[in-house]
Amino acid sequence: MANIVSPSDAMTPANPRDVSQGEQAIAAQTFMLKFWGVRGNIPAPGADTVRYGGNTACVEVQVAGQRLIFDGGTGLRVLGHDLMEQGQPVTAHLFFTHTHWDRIQGFPFFAPAFDPTTRLDIYGAPAPNGASIKQRLMDQMLRPNFFKPLQTMAATMTFHNIAAGAPLSLGEVTIEPWGLNRHTSALGYRVSWQNRALVYATDTDSSQTSLDPNLLMLAADADVLIFDGTYVDTAYSESSARSLNPWQLGIEIAKASQVKHLVLFHHNPCHSDDQLDQLEHQVQKSFAQVSLAREGATLDLTLL
Repeated sequence: MANIVSPSDAMTPANPRDVSQGEQAIAAQTFMLKFWGVRGNIPAPGADTVRYGGNTACVEVQVAGQRLIFDGGTGLRVLGHDLMEQGQPVTAHLFFTHTHWDRIQGFPFFAPAFDPTTRLDIYGAPAPNGASIKQRLMDQMLRPNFFKPLQTMAATMTFHNIAAGAPLSLGEVTIEPWGLNRHTSALGYRVSWQNRALVYATDTDSSQTSLDPNLLMLAADADVLIFDGTYVDTAYSESSARSLNPWQLGIEIAKASQVKHLVLFHHNPCHSDDQLDQLEHQVQKSFAQVSLAREGATLDLTLL
């Protein structure tokens, strides 16, 4: 089983002494991820979602001196609070898969974006109507939707329009955007460093009844595959019209692509902790190296 650390354990750089010019240091040999929001569609706070968490999608990756953030759901607000408490200037790269509300609704509440010492590079594909990632983030902050426009954010922000099939490099790290879903134009991402790879594929086409060749290539030999589990339903039966329900699809992709560890993510907001416990137990009967994402949990890829 992969080394998934419980939310009660802090995620700390392997070499915390490596601080330069006041910026938060990330050790050069680190490849660590942390889940700040794991739900899909809408936040789901409440007594029956405490163990897995109720915030929407946000994953932080610390790798080779870089801080990468994938999606800006309500988990981004919690991450921002944590970063501000550390008391050092924030430098980060924020990647959006797409701009449904559950992926952007935390952005207006990301405290480091209002700090002039913060530096943010923000990435996303143009929308089908041509709107840039900057335009879509600006739109959600206009009245009457929000009380402060994006222009009030004091951070230095650089926006990048990216496209599937056009990889980019950040130091020693390579990030490859892949097209996942023709209905939403969502991107998946593969993060590669040295001989390790993390794949974030969380808005896949739920109508698929066979293995998508794009997904198989995206996930090939990955150390960790974070896969969409929003429509996972333990009520699916063998007689279902669909040949594979979502968790089965994720397992088949993980097996075919020789993924070391599969993490089901983007949980249905209607699913309680008890239901997700039951699901995790069920899926581990089919594939031992699988877990369900929990808010606050960490995973160190250098130990896989």
